[in-house]
Amino acid sequence: MVIKNVSLETVCGITSRIPDNPYPEVAFAGKSNVGKSSLINALMNRKSLARTSAQPGKTQTINFYNINDAMYLVDLPGYGYAKTSRSEQEKWGGMVERYLHTSGQLRAVFLLLDIRHAPSDNDRMMYEWMTYHGYAPLIIATKLDKLKRSQVPKQLKTIREGLGISTGTKLFPFSAETKQGREELWEQIDALVLPGTGE
Repeated sequence: MVIKNVSLETVCGITSRIPDNPYPEVAFAGKSNVGKSSLINALMNRKSLARTSAQPGKTQTINFYNINDAMYLVDLPGYGYAKTSRSEQEKWGGMVERYLHTSGQLRAVFLLLDIRHAPSDNDRMMYEWMTYHGYAPLIIATKLDKLKRSQVPKQLKTIREGLGISTGTKLFPFSAETKQGREELWEQIDALVLPGTGE
């Protein structure tokens, strides 16, 4: 995808109506501070359109980024941040669930995990929830630049085993710092959203 223009088109809060968008959507889920905003900025070739923060739990809305008036990248609120009250977490969870159930244009959900760590209980819960509801999550292992190259295969294996994912499930190692994995991700996204290029 050659990016000509991008804009943050819609921000959905807990009480907002999920927009009925005219173009296909690809959503990104992951726990707080896993690097969702950094990944989205890297995909869009923008430094700070998606606001990144050192403070976890910052994204509390569903953000729809319009790419070329052809598709949307959808940033879902991070889950599992301990300092957020349980009632707040439940509200966000409800909002994400509502989006995943009601979006008519959602083509795929990418689940982000930090490549340095084994999947958490929250990661496993999210993965199982998504597969239970009929999504085949694509996994992105973020913060690739933080590992030595020799450590990568072992960590990818840890993620596969920790989530119990099938061998056919795609797993993309990615670094927002070096942009490693960006081309592979766009190839996958293009295959999902562009007519005639899907499987």
